[in-house]
Amino acid sequence: TFIRPDVLSPVCFQVYEIVVMRSGSFDSHRVSVERRYSDFSRFHHKLQEEFSEELEEVALPRKLLSGNFSPEIIAERRLALQDYLAKLYAVRCIRHSPHFPTFFTEQEQRRAHGLLRAGQFRPAAEQLQKVLEVEEKLLPWQSPSLIVPTLSALAVCYRDLEEPEQAFATAQRALPPVRRYGLKAYRAALLELLVDLGYQLGRPVAQLQDELTVLRDAERGRVSPRSLKELVVQQFP
Repeated sequence: TFIRPDVLSPVCFQVYEIVVMRSGSFDSHRVSVERRYSDFSRFHHKLQEEFSEELEEVALPRKLLSGNFSPEIIAERRLALQDYLAKLYAVRCIRHSPHFPTFFTEQEQRRAHGLLRAGQFRPAAEQLQKVLEVEEKLLPWQSPSLIVPTLSALAVCYRDLEEPEQAFATAQRALPPVRRYGLKAYRAALLELLVDLGYQLGRPVAQLQDELTVLRDAERGRVSPRSLKELVVQQFP
């Protein structure tokens, strides 16, 4: 299974649609993001700072001259950027790097968190769901903890939309990677949310409550407890 970040089409001017999909198995679900050439350029410079030797044979296509947007030039640029992403993917340390998923999700994450902070929870949840779908396609090469911030933000949105079932299920999904990778701040906040929602929904929460109590006792005096929403709104300022 691998990502095929190789389907690009010009939307307008220098904006390109990147379709992210898994290959090796049938993947009919289309997930895409839009990026400008300047986004590719910033991405490339970040990679060069960390992987200069590995990128010796990977060159970012040159910037188009202003106003040079004929169909032939755009098609040529699309193929060049397609080839560029394919070459990046072929470098193992790059596709495992945190920079790789950031390129495909950061803009959407910032947009979603701006909506969340503004109290626009429905459009924020829709944007976060799109981010989650991209991250899920990247998971074979990234830590499962990649999806924790997105799931946490989604759980907050669903809770504030008064959709407790959705919020509970989303927070439940985030908890295993949080436990496994020792994300203590998220663990306490998720447990607190799950306990509150569990009581509301009539779910058994005794084990979750015990886990939260042990965690809070261990952190007492060292960590200031924060709610999941407090953690979420501090991300992507």
